[in-house]
Amino acid sequence: MNEITIGSGATTATVAPSDGGRLRDLRIAETDLLVDPTGRDHDPVLWGLYPMVPWAGRIRGARFTFNGQTVQLPRNAGDHAMHGCGHTMAWCVTAHDPHSVHLRLALPTDHRWPFGGSVDHTITLTENRVRLTMAVSATTAMPVSIGWHPWFRKPDRVSFEPRSMFRRDRAAITVDELVMPTEGPWDDCFVNTNPIELTIAGTLLRLVSSCTRWVVFDELPDTSCFEPQTAPPDAPNIAPHILEAGRQMLAWFEIRAVG
Repeated sequence: MNEITIGSGATTATVAPSDGGRLRDLRIAETDLLVDPTGRDHDPVLWGLYPMVPWAGRIRGARFTFNGQTVQLPRNAGDHAMHGCGHTMAWCVTAHDPHSVHLRLALPTDHRWPFGGSVDHTITLTENRVRLTMAVSATTAMPVSIGWHPWFRKPDRVSFEPRSMFRRDRAAITVDELVMPTEGPWDDCFVNTNPIELTIAGTLLRLVSSCTRWVVFDELPDTSCFEPQTAPPDAPNIAPHILEAGRQMLAWFEIRAVG
């Protein structure tokens, strides 16, 4: 299906099912929030707001061991596999109305991801707010971590108070060790349970999520990414969450204008 525009008052979004089930654009309180693909060669990693599934962040060497077997994934970030495969696939629209879109994805059972499973992604707009909900269902036991990757226009101000951060090694990959947060700029994963506040073009936004791991990438001059995740990068190797057959993992992410 072609792109779908939904809205509620001064909040509007364009959803691109065939482009990784992402939000192509998002306006809250009439403020454009997201970086578009212009000048980014339509690289699926680098624009909009997309679901990261069935893993979030980098997997070291694009491989992990599960049930005694080595799983080798395609490399899309140097030697590593990054952000799952959902953002490169076409999603099916299962329902939509003027304010919401419900998407579904059958996860592959090939070299991209050998376990299969399915994902439901719901995008709902209300006045000055967007809420995203994701549910992953397993048909066979598999390691899962999920999240969202928004490419925000560069904020004028940021209020972010994480409890701790994961150390990265010389390969710039997250390891299973928590340290005190450092000063930015960052390309790091944090333990955070507090709302994050951003001011973009004069609009104050509050980010909240059921996820307690947040990756922040703010090393570029025109954008900053605040990415809620259920687990840190390289989770299948350092912090695996095994979703058993017939079980489901749920997470949500909300962006709202304040005031």
